[in-house]
Amino acid sequence: MESIFEGFSEYYIKDLAMKTSRGMTENAIKGKFNGGYVTFGYFIDEDRHFQRDPATAPVVTDIFIRYAGGETIKSIIEDLTVKGIKNKGKPISYHFINIMLKNRRYLGEYSFKDTVNENAIPPLVTPEIFEKCQIRLTENFKKPGTFKPVEDKYILTGKIFCGHCGDTMSGVSATSKTKEIYRYYQCISSKKKKCNKKRTPKDLIENAVIELAMRLFKDKALIKRIVDTCYSLQTTKSAQLPALKKQLKQTKKEIDNIMNAVKAGIITKTTKSALESLEQEQERLETAIAIEQIERPHISREQIEFWIMKFAGTDLTSVEQKQRLIDIFVNSVYVYDDKMVVTFNYKDSEKCIDLDSVNAPKNKENTHSNECSPLFDFGDPYGNRKLPLLFSGFQQP
Repeated sequence: MESIFEGFSEYYIKDLAMKTSRGMTENAIKGKFNGGYVTFGYFIDEDRHFQRDPATAPVVTDIFIRYAGGETIKSIIEDLTVKGIKNKGKPISYHFINIMLKNRRYLGEYSFKDTVNENAIPPLVTPEIFEKCQIRLTENFKKPGTFKPVEDKYILTGKIFCGHCGDTMSGVSATSKTKEIYRYYQCISSKKKKCNKKRTPKDLIENAVIELAMRLFKDKALIKRIVDTCYSLQTTKSAQLPALKKQLKQTKKEIDNIMNAVKAGIITKTTKSALESLEQEQERLETAIAIEQIERPHISREQIEFWIMKFAGTDLTSVEQKQRLIDIFVNSVYVYDDKMVVTFNYKDSEKCIDLDSVNAPKNKENTHSNECSPLFDFGDPYGNRKLPLLFSGFQQP
């Protein structure tokens, strides 16, 4: 249910982001400060506009001129340190100078996303000096080092446990003499020689769990039970939301009244300030409503079922989509030498898979009265052997 709320909250978050973005775009057009750290060399006046800082603006201009003239960043930093010049109480760093030299705000530009106001800020450097600095930065640029490719993701991490000792199993890999890489899940205690559980092939375990998870969506009775349970678990409706919506409606009405008055030629000294005040109130209420809806969304049964059934179309070639499926539906996987028990995130969900016919001898100490009967073929990459499945009453360790 938490995952469903997260999914639907994305809509409200995006809606809130759009409203915020719209306001910040307006600020960029007007050349007003959007918040955050004030750019070194400027201060913000009462109208939220950028103004030259008499103390630090000359320092910025000097840095650009010296670097454009061929002086190194290291030499510039050493000189600034001797003079005691700091940035918010901290010594000037190489990273600080490097970022400064690339900042087009010192040309007078103020931008937000795709909106660029070229004359919004008092410039501290000329276009010629700025361009010379960019040429030097490009010439001095060092290519990043070569990184090793990231290993395959172990999608059961945090949910897979050893059936022998109950400890966590983690992803490991080994390289053969032919340089071929094999990947496994291994009990953490076995690494310390405290457990005799053998390593289990990564693809075998993951493919089996994914196959089980995908079969959930074919059980219509189960899906209906999950939907009904999720629906009943929703929180009660917010008491504040109706009040906020009522205030928003009234505010919009007042804005419309002022706009109608302006169109009719009725303009007073207080018209502009009243309109700005009401627009700010509208933005505040819309934000409060969006936050309230994020915290307390009301989702219908149809919406819940639609959200759940989207996973029936999981792209099994996408690691990200398989990971999402595992994160939401799989609770735990306990692996033995001859079987594994998979528990999903709903009541009476344990399923037992017999691994004896795949790659490991039976461990007599961990056998149970419940036998895993062959029901379907997983088509695993280790020989397309049949992996039996059982709806089990087996108690999770």
